[in-house]
Amino acid sequence: MSKRDYYEILGVAKNASEDEIKKAYRKQAIKYHPDKNSGDKAAEEKFKEAAEAYEVLSNADKKARYDRFGHAGVGGAASGGGGGGGGFGGMNMDDIFSQFGDIFGGGGFGSSRQGRRQNRGSDLRVRVKLNLKEVAEGAEKKIKLNRYVACKPCNGTGAQNGTARENCGTCRGTGVHTRMQQTILGTMQTQSVCPSCGGAGSVIKEKCKSCFGDGIVREDDHMVLNIPAGVAEGMQLSVGGKGNAAARGGINGDLLVVIEEEEHAELVRDGSNLLYNLFINFGDAALGCNAEIPLVEGIAKVKLDAGVQSGKVLRLRGKGLPEVNSHGKGDLLIKVNVWTPSSLTSEEKKMMEKLRESKNFVPNPGKKEKGFFERMREYFD
Repeated sequence: MSKRDYYEILGVAKNASEDEIKKAYRKQAIKYHPDKNSGDKAAEEKFKEAAEAYEVLSNADKKARYDRFGHAGVGGAASGGGGGGGGFGGMNMDDIFSQFGDIFGGGGFGSSRQGRRQNRGSDLRVRVKLNLKEVAEGAEKKIKLNRYVACKPCNGTGAQNGTARENCGTCRGTGVHTRMQQTILGTMQTQSVCPSCGGAGSVIKEKCKSCFGDGIVREDDHMVLNIPAGVAEGMQLSVGGKGNAAARGGINGDLLVVIEEEEHAELVRDGSNLLYNLFINFGDAALGCNAEIPLVEGIAKVKLDAGVQSGKVLRLRGKGLPEVNSHGKGDLLIKVNVWTPSSLTSEEKKMMEKLRESKNFVPNPGKKEKGFFERMREYFD
């Protein structure tokens, strides 16, 4: 089942301002907030869906990739090993509140969830190189990562034997430091992350000897990425939860997969279309000929009529590349180029001089022969 459009989810136009996007998300978040819709799974899913849409549209870089490539440009198009997927596939409700809790202004809905700060591991970025065949068909790529994972002896807690943790004496387990301050407007209450426990709400009594209290260690990891067909140079896919583990428990970061595309020896990519320059000699152009055209895989045979003009573009429909998140395919466009020799033998010169005087060799374009600019306009249309 395909994902809904992010703009549709938030109910905003594509040219909506940052403030309009934020207001639209807050409206959706309050409407479907779990504290307001206790036990309603459908509302919880809509709440997560709105958070995913806001996470993308509130980020200028992600928004630009989404506008260009759709969902495949920002996540959900690659998966690795034991699952993943993009968007908020690897995140829970606490993670959403940890990132977007400020949307609620520090009060009202969500305040009960915003006490302890949820750690999140950093994202990892890898580059994957694909040839044109892999772009056309999709590819399975095996990669090796050196990343932070949860320490096994302490189960990621950072405490020896995984048990020696106790409530923070400064914040009494809330993870928040509250301060009252007198101002000209009256008594103001401010909250900040507890400096003693870093927002965790608890402190380590005895540090783990394997990770020295961090709860994470570096480890080599092998992963299989399933790259969808139709991806393009510079496109970034996201594998949720496959980045670095968070220190002392929390949520894993994401693995960001950046696509690099190898140049093909004969075919040039233009979006979902492929371009091919076909060179023929003067005799083939005048008499007509058969030509073999390379495809992504295999060849296609085309027949050129006698009198074909240089610059003519032939179209093989559906022989291009698939479009991401779509069943459509582009075309293969073949530009005919009549090759003019740069040097001739004395015998060839005599033959050409004789032919040059023939009336059939005098240029006489008719209405059917389109000019260069008309052909280019047709191509781009």
